[in-house]
Amino acid sequence: MTYGGHFDVDTKKERIKELEEKSNHSDFWNKKEEAEIIIKEINDLKGTVTGLEDLKDQVEGDLELAELLDRETDPEMEQLLESEVQKITDNLEQLRLLLLLNGPYDHCNCVLEVHSGAGGTEACDWADMLYRMYLRWCEKNNYKVEILEYLEGEEAGIKSVSILIKGKNAYGYLKGEKGVHRLVRLSPFDSANRRHTSFASVDVTPEFQKTADVVVNEADLKIDVYRASGAGGQHVNTTDSAVRITHLPTKIVVTCQNERSQIQNREKAMQLLKNKLQLLEIERQQEELANIKGEHKNIEFGSQIRSYVMHPYALVKDHRTNAETSNVTKVLDGGLDLFIESYLKGGF
Repeated sequence: MTYGGHFDVDTKKERIKELEEKSNHSDFWNKKEEAEIIIKEINDLKGTVTGLEDLKDQVEGDLELAELLDRETDPEMEQLLESEVQKITDNLEQLRLLLLLNGPYDHCNCVLEVHSGAGGTEACDWADMLYRMYLRWCEKNNYKVEILEYLEGEEAGIKSVSILIKGKNAYGYLKGEKGVHRLVRLSPFDSANRRHTSFASVDVTPEFQKTADVVVNEADLKIDVYRASGAGGQHVNTTDSAVRITHLPTKIVVTCQNERSQIQNREKAMQLLKNKLQLLEIERQQEELANIKGEHKNIEFGSQIRSYVMHPYALVKDHRTNAETSNVTKVLDGGLDLFIESYLKGGF
């Protein structure tokens, strides 16, 4: 039995051999950043190959069992075969989803930002709900999260938050979350308990492993320092350690407040800026705006990619894939797999 395309084990083994030969060179670790990228690719390829070979062994074993049952009826063996076929179907579906993550940056960590939009206090609370949703999804999938910037709302919730999500294929899984998210509910902030519609935007950017080629002119930067707020260590609200950098030519704004010193926050913010500038350059050169960055939309009615309706009925619906569920609570508690899988399978 042979396999091709994404399931071509031999090609992947050849790539592993090629990379391992590089890793055996005496000067391999002289360039630590490049070496770490190669080691990560080797480990990822080995994991994929192991999964494919295990699945191949299962399929071949069940084919032999099916041939035996063709010659002799055995109800108990038939029941076992049905169970095995279902397991293989489930494993194949999971593997197929994993192999859909074949974009140039899908394997990267990512920076996810949530910004409140139209709706005032309601929107700030909605942004906070989305922030919690992504934290819960990360927790369930064993991704590490680092808070880069956290800006509280004036009365409730948050105006914006920026987090670095670390783990295999973080960008690949979450890239489809970019866009405007709409909430419809009975307002907990309205004494008349009326129905309100709120908006928040989500932006997702890959953390590029190499940004050394990105040149930033200091004259193009406006750098502000301010007192950190929100979740953090003892330094929060005690020193002007938080840093905001505005890149004047592109109007890109990045902030960082989680480190203990202004110098560290500046370094992290510069790295974030280089990530965004590199993505911008890729979009310009390769015309991949729709696939990498996504279409820019205002944070208002009519521009949403997904709606979360809690009243007068319960429904979460993605307007790009038409995937939907009535279990709003599960989704807001991090149950995003339905929407992530639908987005990836749709080939967006």
